[in-house]
Amino acid sequence: MSEQELDELTDQAPPPEIDSKYRLIILAAKRSKQLQRGARPRIEIDALKHKFTRIALEEVIQGKVQFHTTTDLDELVPAV
Repeated sequence: MSEQELDELTDQAPPPEIDSKYRLIILAAKRSKQLQRGARPRIEIDALKHKFTRIALEEVIQGKVQFHTTTDLDELVPAV
């Protein structure tokens, strides 16, 4: 994914619970790992034409990934 594509995606309005681009990227990275391990995409997208990181970022931006934060280190934990 090019830097321009990443900027275009992160400029879209994320769900209100995601208060920074940093949180958005961390959550998408964790979701991308789930996809790499065999989780199915939650959006309609050709998984053969797009990388897991792109799919994960789209899922997060569209609000398809549920998550909660922990109080210890304010870590994001995507729901499986």
